[in-house]
Amino acid sequence: MDVRQLKALVTVVETGSVTRAAALLHLVQPAVTRQIRSLERELGVPLFERTRQGMRPTEAGVSLSERARRALTELERARAELAPAPGTVTGLVSVGLLESTADLLAEPLVSAVLRDHPGIELRVLSAYSGHLQKWLDDGDLDLSLLYNLTSTPSLNVRTLVKEKLWVVAPAADGLTAAEPIPLARAVRQPMVMPAPGHALRMLIDRAAAQAHVDIDIAVQTNSMILQKQLVRGGHGWTVLPGAGIGSDIAAGLLSAAPLTEPEVYRSIAIGTLRAGPATAAARVVADELVRQVRAAAGSSRWPSAQLNEA
Repeated sequence: MDVRQLKALVTVVETGSVTRAAALLHLVQPAVTRQIRSLERELGVPLFERTRQGMRPTEAGVSLSERARRALTELERARAELAPAPGTVTGLVSVGLLESTADLLAEPLVSAVLRDHPGIELRVLSAYSGHLQKWLDDGDLDLSLLYNLTSTPSLNVRTLVKEKLWVVAPAADGLTAAEPIPLARAVRQPMVMPAPGHALRMLIDRAAAQAHVDIDIAVQTNSMILQKQLVRGGHGWTVLPGAGIGSDIAAGLLSAAPLTEPEVYRSIAIGTLRAGPATAAARVVADELVRQVRAAAGSSRWPSAQLNEA
């Protein structure tokens, strides 16, 4: 198997279509089809089911595409790191950001890295902490923000910030930072909740059990952006970390108050793999990410964030 075949495999799996994959790879459709069929003949197993809805990967196709994607990423890293100019840091670095911190940190991080280290190629992914941790363990990320996590056998974890959860409501409801809202009062409203399995949902459910209250759930979603949109639309209140609401409050789109009785906090950490030395580029990006977290936590953009000085 060669690199072209692996690129074809990964792209067809990601798009679900030979036509769309060919367009992304700047190839004609028959060329992509030939690469996939050649790979299947070489391996002796079908990699896709051809359906009217498109190309559906078989179990073997999914397994191979995951390994192929990691192999292609390593090749990209090697290409980016070869023959750097003296004193120049180069390389591909994949960074994970928690969804709630992406609006706050992504653009400043990218701007600073590209300004000071133009030889670094950044890949920025945003997801829930559980997904980010898996991608980090699998080697798909070089470093990532995670929450409520300490070091594991595979990861080095350094806590950066502790932040409070807030009750979030439509702007017209007039919640303010000066008047914390007890959870028992908040849940009298219909609640827009994170879907089960989300770490934020687990924190809220634990707080509800501690306060001996039941939550009137109006809707559940797996997206913080949708949580805020639904609250703005008048479908209920929600609970979110301060990192995800600062700009909305400043723009007058939402109102919010610290959650109390009980107060609920989450910690945000930076995680890196224990196995193997980090590249110079990854160390540079990790240092810059820590600087951006500290700068944001010291400003009004990140309500109730408390820096961990350790």
